[in-house]
Amino acid sequence: MNKQVRILPGTPDDANREYLPERIKTTDIVVNENGNNSIVYPEHLQEFHGVVADGLEDEWYEYVPESYDPSRPVPLVIGLHGGLMTGWGHAIYTSWTLVADREGFICLFPNAHEKRMWTVEGVFETFRQEDAPDLPIVLPPENMDDNHDIKMIQALIARMEEKYNIDKGRIFMQGMSMGNIMTGQFARNYGRILAGAAGSGGPCEPFNLYDESGKIKNKAGHMAIWQSRPEKNGLPPGKSYDEFYVNKWNRIYWMRINECDPVPQIKIIGEDNFAFYKGRKADLVYLDIKNRDHGQTLDEAFLYWDYLFSGIRREEDGSITQTETILPRTGDTFAFAVADGFDKAWLSNRVISMKEKAIMWNKLKYHGLQGAKKIRGSYLCVPLSFLAEATGAGYESEEDGAVVILKLKDGRRLQFARGSIGCVIDNTVRSMYCEALWRGKELLISVEWFAKYICNFQLSSCNGMVYVTDHFTDLSANMVDLIKDLFKGEAVPENFEELM
Repeated sequence: MNKQVRILPGTPDDANREYLPERIKTTDIVVNENGNNSIVYPEHLQEFHGVVADGLEDEWYEYVPESYDPSRPVPLVIGLHGGLMTGWGHAIYTSWTLVADREGFICLFPNAHEKRMWTVEGVFETFRQEDAPDLPIVLPPENMDDNHDIKMIQALIARMEEKYNIDKGRIFMQGMSMGNIMTGQFARNYGRILAGAAGSGGPCEPFNLYDESGKIKNKAGHMAIWQSRPEKNGLPPGKSYDEFYVNKWNRIYWMRINECDPVPQIKIIGEDNFAFYKGRKADLVYLDIKNRDHGQTLDEAFLYWDYLFSGIRREEDGSITQTETILPRTGDTFAFAVADGFDKAWLSNRVISMKEKAIMWNKLKYHGLQGAKKIRGSYLCVPLSFLAEATGAGYESEEDGAVVILKLKDGRRLQFARGSIGCVIDNTVRSMYCEALWRGKELLISVEWFAKYICNFQLSSCNGMVYVTDHFTDLSANMVDLIKDLFKGEAVPENFEELM
């Protein structure tokens, strides 16, 4: 690392309702558009115009940090803007220039040639203009090799290699929204010049990834991949599909190409829900961001670099080498997850079996309500035998499992009994959230109560799943979907071609 990262103070424009206000250029104005908080326009961001392909004039932006040393080969990062945006817009709505300042690499931010919309397949072919009357339509050519945006990006990379001392084994591409779709299109067809690619926002629809028989469509082979999927991403105008399904098949696409282990390392830090997949040919990172709308978070460029790109290189023979990164791609040291209706649990970054299914149980008030009832709380109840395994506690059962005694590692003794809301802690009684259930000679209690009251752990709940760990987490919907697939043994279905 060459320089201390510093965010400059800006002048907020909170009244802004424009998509990309031109007045931002060369000023200190910062805006928050769709949750994409901008940085101050970078001092060293330079605008260029020129003819690089097809005899057409294009516009692009280059960022060369002060720390750039022309005697030393440096990586190149190509950032592709979202639809209706610009190269300079991508520079201020991401933190790539800040990472470049710290690491000394160079950034390239091209503009889409036409109407600020990248020429991508599978977006506008069936689009109805009435769904978004103000959205300009740009249709791709029949032959991918005739795509001007593709040729322009290739030519700009070659130009950057001539102009600067670029490490040809460390060229990376990242895009947001429509730029993500273009990044994926480039990676699938011409990605041999890239070591890695990353994208945030909307995924690619599966018919661009698989043919009618479910076979993978790819011309460029493997590379290090990062997929960010904002939890509240939503669908583009005129589109209707199951977003969990589409996210899953985008992930499986690169898992198959990179020959990844189907079981990832899972790490949840705050709102960032990571799944780190180890691949025989290259690794894959899947990130779901809790409560995040369509777009990208300001810190994503640092995440891409610190967790993945900082240790990636494409060798001359086309292989990807993966060395130590700034931050390790490892799962939570201590964490477990359980879900309503499943007898499987996530523990120590693997799936294990429980002796009974977890049950979502309602604590009811009904006396004095003339036959009616009120729910005073819903809790996920799991076998005490599992909680003992997860926490390293001693486990004893009596009276056919109707009584259970746990001996915790800190010396406390807990005693539970079928049907009782009371727990004996050493030689006193405390009430739990709900009564102990007895199922299949297993005693089940609220995981929420046990984790918080007894163990002082952190937990997060989403869509019938509870994730417990020793630090703050905020479990996201896409991560729940991923873990449930692991519970069902469907991380990569054997008959996935038929399912497509």
